[in-house]
Amino acid sequence: MTAEDDFYELLGVERGADDVAIKAAYRRLAMEHHPDRNSGCRDSEARFKAISRAYDCLKDPQKRAAYDRYGHAAFENGGMGGPGGAGFSDLGDIFETIFGSAFGGAGRQQARRGADLRYDMEISLDEAYHGKQAEIEIEVSQTCEPCGGSGAQPGTSKRTCNLCGGHGKVRAQQGFFMVERTCPNCNGRGEVIDAPCRACRGEGRVDQVQKLEVTIPPGVDSGTRIRLAGKGEAGPFGAPAGDLYIFLHIRRHPVYERDGTTLITHAPISFTTAALGGTIEIPGLDGSRHAIEIPSGIQSGKQLRKRGAGMPVLQGRGYGDLVVEVMVETPTKLTARQKDLLRELQATETGEECPQSKGFFERLKEWTGLGE
Repeated sequence: MTAEDDFYELLGVERGADDVAIKAAYRRLAMEHHPDRNSGCRDSEARFKAISRAYDCLKDPQKRAAYDRYGHAAFENGGMGGPGGAGFSDLGDIFETIFGSAFGGAGRQQARRGADLRYDMEISLDEAYHGKQAEIEIEVSQTCEPCGGSGAQPGTSKRTCNLCGGHGKVRAQQGFFMVERTCPNCNGRGEVIDAPCRACRGEGRVDQVQKLEVTIPPGVDSGTRIRLAGKGEAGPFGAPAGDLYIFLHIRRHPVYERDGTTLITHAPISFTTAALGGTIEIPGLDGSRHAIEIPSGIQSGKQLRKRGAGMPVLQGRGYGDLVVEVMVETPTKLTARQKDLLRELQATETGEECPQSKGFFERLKEWTGLGE
């Protein structure tokens, strides 16, 4: 096995694989080739180190993008500082190379903060109205308890890197310039672990299932994001953890549609109620029943508004409105008596009862000349 082996082939994943597939492949292979499970097997130890280098590169979006474009050359000859490589780690390294330590010195690199994580949660419209306390379970990297995040076997400690003297960077003469690069021996940490912690394999963090309480305030909508500070992925070697972001999605409601704080529903009414007027009741998400007055002569598509009966304002005061869109329903099943009554009504019609119909047919007559 050589340092030039393709990282994707080492992990057994396609180049377009997502983070979940890459992580799963690494965990499976790391467990299979871990030195503790293959004592004395140098091939397994070499394989374990190789897949660890591959995973260290592919789990980092910037390193992965550089590797996809340039391959192993991205981490050589002043590259961006990949796994095991000695390259410029950031823009500060470039300034320090040209202008010296006045732009940041040759101090040890700070351990990077843990990654932010995303969790998608689906809730009902009723839960979005009232708010709720929810408990979620998520597998996330957490600080290793046995070693306290140091990565060193309990009872042992790290030692200062001999190559860089604890600075995390080394200098080399290149022509007229003194080039300063990330130390390849300690990867910029300034310290070396001789006896890695068995629980975390020297990483200072382990994957564990974590239960978290999430407070969902009233009035949230699809796309609302809730931030749980410090509940993301633990940083390496005791560095601060990232944040966890909860993205909310509201399930479709059987009665209501939502437009911001406005609740909309479509209510069919009989043509007699439309003609004579009346009152209908609409159940609200707050558990009450809202009386909606139907004016006589209402037409299909007319919207009636109930102030303050909609969704609560998120992190504010008050409520939106409830909008009822009326749909006049023509009866499809009539008794003989009902048909007789409608015929009696039809016999008394003068055309003034339905001005829109009367106006439409008058325009037809004018256009076709049938009325002349």
